[in-house]
Amino acid sequence: MQVYAVGGAIRDRLLGLPGKDRDYVVVGGTPEQMAALGYRPVGKDFPVFLHPQTQEEYALARTERKTAAGYKGFAFYFAPDVTLEEDLQRRDLTINAMAQAVDADGVLSGPVIDPFGGQDDLAARVFRHVSDAFAEDPVRILRIARFAARFADFTVAPETLARMRDIVAAGEGDALVPERVWQELARGLMEAAPVRMFDVLRDCGALARLLPELDRLWGVPQRADYHPEIDTGVHVMMVLAMTARLQAPLPVRFAALMHDLGKGTTPPDVLPRHIGHEGRSVHLLEAVCKRLRVPNDCRDLARVVAQEHGNIHRSSEFGAAALLRLLERCDALRKPERFAQVIQACEADARGRLGHEEAQYPQGQRLLRALAVVNTVDAGAVARQCAADPSAIRARVHDARAAALEEALRAGALE
Repeated sequence: MQVYAVGGAIRDRLLGLPGKDRDYVVVGGTPEQMAALGYRPVGKDFPVFLHPQTQEEYALARTERKTAAGYKGFAFYFAPDVTLEEDLQRRDLTINAMAQAVDADGVLSGPVIDPFGGQDDLAARVFRHVSDAFAEDPVRILRIARFAARFADFTVAPETLARMRDIVAAGEGDALVPERVWQELARGLMEAAPVRMFDVLRDCGALARLLPELDRLWGVPQRADYHPEIDTGVHVMMVLAMTARLQAPLPVRFAALMHDLGKGTTPPDVLPRHIGHEGRSVHLLEAVCKRLRVPNDCRDLARVVAQEHGNIHRSSEFGAAALLRLLERCDALRKPERFAQVIQACEADARGRLGHEEAQYPQGQRLLRALAVVNTVDAGAVARQCAADPSAIRARVHDARAAALEEALRAGALE
């Protein structure tokens, strides 16, 4: 029985990147042998075991055969006679199909085992599929797109891109479960160059199947006086790139991706104007979140940004009453941390325009100062003054907050 580290750990070590969790393959072993050594079985479809001390995963070498549509439609074969090369051959990319022996102390030893030219493709910065089995698993399209977001200087080999297009055309991607689609998209959004993920998905046609609401934004014109980049899809990608530059968390990046969906349904006769696109964006966002089962924190932030980003951009013109209504609609008083993320997404939107990348976003700081002023109002004290008429509490608190904002505006405290 021989243990090998495989896949990403070998790839990243050759690239000089920090090591992450390792994947291990056991060649020549049986489930009974693994159990006798103290490993705990956890695999459902094929034998995977947790190391008794490190809790790292060890999988028995296996082959697989396509039996049905989708990424779950496989039959697995595992036995001591399955070789390392046979196991590596079922992997997606040559750069992920390398291995290195591991000694009894868990130390990598011996040469890199590279039967499919992964080291050459690393040097050439190319994503290339290992074998014809690549076309059997639609998840690999999402994985390559995510890898493109992580390794921004890599390109997809022409023959691999052709296979990806074939997978999409065959409808294989339609069998993907929502949770897996979201998982891959979320991971790609958090990479250093998330725009590259959507470049790859568009190139192979997968974006139109997975996120048609987003895909239709390319080619939709905008007013050139505010959007010199003109194309809505290009703008959304510039906004997404800005969130990465700002090192924003996932909810902000998702909100950036979704904020202008409504522009894709603007009637052609009113283009390049997009009056009322905010409401349409929220409607389409809800459909996306329901379909992909997007987590609530991402959905809720994206909803506020989609609905209010135009008002937030214009808020430097607002007086006390309008500022307070905006803060209330954003639920900023109850959820100040989320409101700070709303501001970050709106800053990315404003700076995600051609020639505006280095611009300041004073609206954000003005709104945060306005929120601080509103929070100085002692709502409890106001409520006690309404002891004789509790129904008046809400209006009196609102009026006190508006008065505090009015005073701050007169004193120039928001500028």
